[in-house]
Amino acid sequence: MTIRVVIADDHRVVRDGLCYLLGQEADIEIAGEAGDGRQTVDVVAATRPDVLLLDLYMPGLDGHAVLAALHAAPHRPAVVVLTSATDDEHLVRAMRVGATSYLLKTASAEHVIAAVRDAAAGTASLSPELLTRLTQALRRPPPPDPLQPLSPRERDVLRLIALGHSNRQIARELAIGEQTVKTHVRSILTKLALQDRVQAAIFALRQQADSGEHRP
Repeated sequence: MTIRVVIADDHRVVRDGLCYLLGQEADIEIAGEAGDGRQTVDVVAATRPDVLLLDLYMPGLDGHAVLAALHAAPHRPAVVVLTSATDDEHLVRAMRVGATSYLLKTASAEHVIAAVRDAAAGTASLSPELLTRLTQALRRPPPPDPLQPLSPRERDVLRLIALGHSNRQIARELAIGEQTVKTHVRSILTKLALQDRVQAAIFALRQQADSGEHRP
């Protein structure tokens, strides 16, 4: 069986090298290439590969956003992350969002080829070092929720503040009085030690980004 692969990396020289490397293998076919995150999603949809070889650092949508987009896509290839990101945060986040394997760009050519074949067969591939780090990171207790002090209604209000809604718009959206909205806003600022609505909006957007949440 031929393994069809899409290569996504914003450096042309890296893509050329990987195309040459994988193209030498009789059972591997290069189905497409992409130089940014949005193009990656489009190429995967158009070519329906078995494996996506994905860098995390790319313009537009980064690799994590690509993984999130593919999670809900009609065709979801196995994903081998090949990146220079060595920290535990990137490793854990990528594996949680759906990466099959995670390799550093220092990996040998043989390891990359083996990871592609393993991914196509549904088998994960991690170096012993990365496997140990992933296990340790998953055992750590999660960080405290920065929004924990807020009530569910206050979280709703904060979300709408982040969308740029006025108090009147928030009141209409949540079917509550405008004075009630003002009370919630004051409570949010006090509980989160923020000075104004602008800081509240920035705070909310940062939390969405950190959690990988994407809203229209």
